[in-house]
Amino acid sequence: MPRGRYSLHDPHDHTPLGEEHFHCAPGPSGWRYVSQLTGPDGDHRGSVDLAVDELGRPIRMELNAASWQVRGAAIDGVTWVRTDPTGTEATEGNIAAPGFTGTSPAFLVATTRLLRLTPGAPATRVRLLALTDPVLAPRTVDQAWALVARQEHPTDSGPLLVDEYQVSALDTGEVHTVHIAGDVVLSAPGIELEHLETPPSTFEEQ
Repeated sequence: MPRGRYSLHDPHDHTPLGEEHFHCAPGPSGWRYVSQLTGPDGDHRGSVDLAVDELGRPIRMELNAASWQVRGAAIDGVTWVRTDPTGTEATEGNIAAPGFTGTSPAFLVATTRLLRLTPGAPATRVRLLALTDPVLAPRTVDQAWALVARQEHPTDSGPLLVDEYQVSALDTGEVHTVHIAGDVVLSAPGIELEHLETPPSTFEEQ
């Protein structure tokens, strides 16, 4: 069960945003990721609980940030309920999309499991429901993902496969690179892996 810590920062000006302490694991029905987020001052600022099935579809998703909460799952596309800090009002939403995305590294891994890309294949377009900081506001985004390289790196525990993805935002044309090993994000815009207690899990598809 990989367990570790990511540091989070603004991808544009590199302002520190805090840390995400996580653990994740594959299972017979898919993959689950759980984390706690802290701000630069060390105070608790949210949590992530994401479970996807063997096809990468979100079967349960719960985010908490700034006292806002969003719960969602893959139902007729993706369906979610967003609750305000007072807990008195809730808004529901649904769009024709296969998954969610957000600032947590969990969503990058979940998207790769959903798309199941092969090295060198043409980019695949995907529509996702983004939950944006700081209040988990929902926004539809269109992206194109391509697996541009897969490299094997020797480690004390055996060879480790590292996938390099090129991700394009179709509304702005912005392109960035994401490196993932198994179910751990090694690097991505705004994300750095700072500590890992156990080796990444390797998915059977890889």
